[in-house]
Amino acid sequence: MDSFEYNKLIGGLLGAVFVVFSISLISDAIFAQPVPEKPGYHIEAVEETQGGAGGAETAAANVAVPLIASADLAAGEAAFKKCAACHTDDQSGANKVGPNLWGVVNRPIAGHEGFAYSAAMKEFSQGGTVVWDYEHLDHFLLSPKGLIKGTAMGFAGIKKPEERAAVIAYLRSKADSPAPLPEAAAPAAENAAAPAEGAAPAEGAAAPAEGAAPAAPAEGAAPAEGTAPAAPAPAENAAPAPAEGATPAPADGAAAPAPAEGAAPAPAEGTAPAPAEGTAPAQPAPAQ
Repeated sequence: MDSFEYNKLIGGLLGAVFVVFSISLISDAIFAQPVPEKPGYHIEAVEETQGGAGGAETAAANVAVPLIASADLAAGEAAFKKCAACHTDDQSGANKVGPNLWGVVNRPIAGHEGFAYSAAMKEFSQGGTVVWDYEHLDHFLLSPKGLIKGTAMGFAGIKKPEERAAVIAYLRSKADSPAPLPEAAAPAAENAAAPAEGAAPAEGAAAPAEGAAPAAPAEGAAPAEGTAPAAPAPAENAAPAPAEGATPAPADGAAAPAPAEGAAPAPAEGTAPAPAEGTAPAQPAPAQ
């Protein structure tokens, strides 16, 4: 075979390569699929952090459980739209990216037939013995990867307890026989406060008896503002105070007071008083 034959073979090979390459460019131009500027639905995955983030999520979980009994079903249905891209909630709904959620409350985890669960979900279910009770649903909706490490569900979670409670209440209603509701959240007991200064006593409290003396203040305590101080109690065996204008009696054993200036001295005991000036002396009575 001469060189001319070799040239024809090489030229034919190069021509075939040129034709295939040209067809590829033309097909790409005709059937081009531009990437949309904004995705129709974007799922944000939660990045696992080191440290105490897991403990904080665990403490925040199960807060919504007592709120389920009083949750609004309409709000739960509206919030469920976040899940509708991957799940259906009707009785005959097909599986999508996630399994159908009809009757999910108290259903065994990884127990819906016809859906291929991840290995992490199957391991967590422990052969179907662990169920989707209210506590597990609350924790899973708060952080799917926080509850089940390695799950294929890429969802950021619902952080508001009221919103999680509404979604769980809505999912509870999507069943042939809804599961019993958990106990509602009880309001905190209010401590009895002491009455404010100057406030009237509480209704039903015993009032002081009419005419009764107020309680004596504690020893050394000052009287209340605007009240007269209590009179001191008289000392034991103390003589009563003399009436106004009366001459006080001398104390026992004390000397008699001196007579006033110009006053006649008192007669000695057992002697008759002297007659007044200018009067006749009294006649002595005859002896019997």
